[in-house]
Amino acid sequence: MSSLPRPGWTPKELALKHGILEEDAWRICAAVELGRRCLEKKGPPPSILRGGKDVYHHLLPRMAALRTECFYALYLDAKGGILLEKAISQGTLTSSLVHPREVFSPAILCRAAAVVVAHNHPSGDPEASAEDRTTTRRLQRAGRLLGIELLDHVVVGRGQYQSFLEEGWL
Repeated sequence: MSSLPRPGWTPKELALKHGILEEDAWRICAAVELGRRCLEKKGPPPSILRGGKDVYHHLLPRMAALRTECFYALYLDAKGGILLEKAISQGTLTSSLVHPREVFSPAILCRAAAVVVAHNHPSGDPEASAEDRTTTRRLQRAGRLLGIELLDHVVVGRGQYQSFLEEGWL
């Protein structure tokens, strides 16, 4: 499986890995990008987020091809509708720096009732790390102080996700 072309590979990487002409690799990468865009345009976002699965499906098109960790926040109204989606930070292969200030300042500006955060694991394994748990606790405490509830933290992997709420950690 690891030798199959993945979204996010550059044409040069694809050509080297599979021994094909770089010109053909460009065509393959373009086709993969078109497929990603079709997934992204699949339909309107859910009007109301009902759980980790909705968050996963909403963010997957943006996160599937990322080769570094990227942390997103979804800002919700009182009924769970998405007011705003924001990429908070982009990190390295294994970590992303997240500060409560960056997560909650947009929440205050858009008058969000609640926040859902999510990030990807480029390894494909959605298992939450100790750092993920620490970050979530800090965000939860900050949200309580501000009166803006942190509803969930979803870790997006390859074909699967882990929801802090569904695991009983929030």
